[in-house]
Amino acid sequence: MAGFTILSAQSMNRLGTETAFEVLARARALEAQGKKIIHLQIGEPDFATPAHIVESAVSALREGWTHYNPVPGLPELRSAIAEYISKTRGIPVEADEVVVTPGGKPIIFYVMLAVLEQGDEAIYPNPGYPIYESMINYAGAKAVPLPIREDKCFRFDINELKDKISHKTKMLVLNSPQNPTGGMLTKKDLEDIAEVIRPYNCYVLSDEIYSRIIYDGEHHSIASIPGMKERTILLDGFSKTYAMTGWRAGYGVMNKKLVAWVTRLITNCNSCTTTFVQKACVEALKGPQHDVDKMVAEFHKRRDLIVDGLNAIPGISCCKPMGAFYVFPNITGTGMDSRKFADYLLNEAGVAALSGTAFGSFGEGYLRFSYANSIENIRIALENIRKAVEKLS
Repeated sequence: MAGFTILSAQSMNRLGTETAFEVLARARALEAQGKKIIHLQIGEPDFATPAHIVESAVSALREGWTHYNPVPGLPELRSAIAEYISKTRGIPVEADEVVVTPGGKPIIFYVMLAVLEQGDEAIYPNPGYPIYESMINYAGAKAVPLPIREDKCFRFDINELKDKISHKTKMLVLNSPQNPTGGMLTKKDLEDIAEVIRPYNCYVLSDEIYSRIIYDGEHHSIASIPGMKERTILLDGFSKTYAMTGWRAGYGVMNKKLVAWVTRLITNCNSCTTTFVQKACVEALKGPQHDVDKMVAEFHKRRDLIVDGLNAIPGISCCKPMGAFYVFPNITGTGMDSRKFADYLLNEAGVAALSGTAFGSFGEGYLRFSYANSIENIRIALENIRKAVEKLS
């Protein structure tokens, strides 16, 4: 009798992953052996979800908000999101231009499946969130990396965008504030980008998930640039701003035709986003915001500590990020490549970080540290890194 052969679709070979979860598993294995590990690899706030949001979800459960709801989201939440985006981005947004999803990541997944196909090209930031490249490839399009430059405060060169865009370009992905660098696009950057892409039939996926976590400057959205709203897919959510990563709640704001396409994909996949979670999201947007302000103020302190600490270590230099909760130090002075240095720090210093190449080939020579950890742990991590680097000389 013939044995069973496990087969997969060819498209599975085009899917990537997130290295953060692989490093977490390795770190946990070391902890199981008794080694102390400081986790600076995972990109999630280490704060509790604000109590008033939790209480809102509990109340919703008790009130019976436990059944299906409309596929693109509860009308109450879609209206609250439309009001919030209208106010913060300075553009008119209607509730039926909003789609609610279980986390921000499904917006990337759904819109790329909806608009990209074989023969198309999509330009994405590199180093950048790895799911961009993964999903472009999975959709069958060609992924075209746009280098993010340290000498431009981790923004990109507009002339490089001009060189890469063509009539095959169906989508440009932007992320500001950016993961993994903390870099932020200026209003002038966005105006220049809009000018470059106007002649092309090209969508913009603007990932603004860190828009509330800013220390210097001001957040700007390309959707706010005249003539850009109709072609922009604005991605935002609740996970980073409100420390709600496990709640799985995000949304996209886009033109109504795209809303219909994404809604159809949701219908075929997950039906809807959890109902009582959506009720809590209304409270997140409309309730008090002081917990968000306190969290950002604490991240600000941690940012300054880790940047100064890394810059004091020979062989390492670190730009000061303007937003998000990551630093992306240059480690070329250590004489090691990114992957080897990340492995070295995990095993020698007990500090879990990510290789810059986990975010694309242009991340070579860098590491990403998340400072979503306590001041005390960051101080210990910096001392451990300093000692580990001294052993290299």
